[in-house]
Amino acid sequence: MTEWSEIEQHLADRVGSAARRPVAVAFRATPPAGVARFGGTEPSGCSFWRLAAAGRVFYTVPADHHNCPIGSYTHGISLPSERAAELEQALGLMSGLGYVRMEEVAGIPRLPHAPGVVVYAPLGQTPVDPDVVVIAGRPGRVMLLLEAAGRAGVGVQPALLGRPTCMALPAALTGGSVASTGCIGNRVYTDLGDDELYVAMPGRDVGRIVAELGTIVAANDSLADYHRQRRQTLASE
Repeated sequence: MTEWSEIEQHLADRVGSAARRPVAVAFRATPPAGVARFGGTEPSGCSFWRLAAAGRVFYTVPADHHNCPIGSYTHGISLPSERAAELEQALGLMSGLGYVRMEEVAGIPRLPHAPGVVVYAPLGQTPVDPDVVVIAGRPGRVMLLLEAAGRAGVGVQPALLGRPTCMALPAALTGGSVASTGCIGNRVYTDLGDDELYVAMPGRDVGRIVAELGTIVAANDSLADYHRQRRQTLASE
């Protein structure tokens, strides 16, 4: 059995934020035993990341995601008939502002079908093996995850994803670890800092990635000294 608490500690020691824990996200047909259902409302699916990163363990049902038509779209969740027009309205607003072109929508990664429930938890407390693990941090730290993924021989996507942030979940499931700059909605709903971004990793790969982090961190420390010396020696400024 994977020791997710140990993996979270390794991530926190090397790349994480003390204020925001890595988030485990699992898509399931039915609720896991002993996990509380989310009560209340949130404006977006990524708002649940904020709650999990702060320490909460819970699951949502599709209706909990209806307040965000874009997030519902990326999660394969159909809006009820009385709210179906909200997706077109949201996209129309974004298109009218010049934020997105309508022809881009077809290329947004989506889950192939709606999950019965979505389980959210801090990684170290996840009650089930996660499908995706999302970690936020400063670029100079989270880059280490992508380098470790490359060393581990698991999938790493070369593209840097942008808006909407929630598409990073289905993108990671199908294409491997990916970095996301986040989007303005996500930054408002999760309090992500302007100096932070995300890496989303398939849960199946996280153990192998973390196993290579020590080597990558040590290599970066040595290379930092190497490049500082080269700059001192060769720069003519």
